[in-house]
Amino acid sequence: MVADDFSHVRGWVFDLDNTLYPPGMRLFDQIEQRMAGFVMDLLGVDRAEADRLRKLYWAEYGTTLAGLMERHGIEPGPYLVAVHDILFDALTPDPDLRARIAALPGRRIVHTNASAPYAERVLAARGLTGVFDAVFGVEHAGFQPKPRRAAFEAVLAQGGILPVEAAMFEDDARNLAEPHAMGMRTVHVAPMPEPAPHIHHHTDDLTAFLARLDRG
Repeated sequence: MVADDFSHVRGWVFDLDNTLYPPGMRLFDQIEQRMAGFVMDLLGVDRAEADRLRKLYWAEYGTTLAGLMERHGIEPGPYLVAVHDILFDALTPDPDLRARIAALPGRRIVHTNASAPYAERVLAARGLTGVFDAVFGVEHAGFQPKPRRAAFEAVLAQGGILPVEAAMFEDDARNLAEPHAMGMRTVHVAPMPEPAPHIHHHTDDLTAFLARLDRG
């Protein structure tokens, strides 16, 4: 049974974008537009070059922000404000997901490469305010992004969670490699599976998966 794989878990770590809401809501499309615009303004390049750099930095550094900090020495604050200045109309409350997360035993946290204020707005739009013990943005990891191990170590330490007693839910498969290496249970939340040794479980329906963990 799937539940047996999580019987030891007392720390539940959730990614935010495309994990705590379905990717079909396409919220991140707005963020990608804002990121491209920021790069265009910063570097004086056209949209095609901005998109190329954005994808390059994501691949090499973990996030566009990390690449801009490393290559161009930008301050992260203005970037985080600019790219997360979006509309949340596409998001709807999900009381079933809230109930399933609230039923998990132990500590429950959010760990996102976005900023914590943005994460709080997403949670509010999804009806998930107050269901987590803490919400950690990239600023809480010293702007070290997932998939870097330092990001996970910083957030788990601040969240009071031991890796060997924790599970990670994440839409980006590469962001599960370090959690697996640290001893965490890993769950890939995405429309399609990407089989890999560091992924223990896949689901395209987070609420349904969490329901399978209910031992009550």
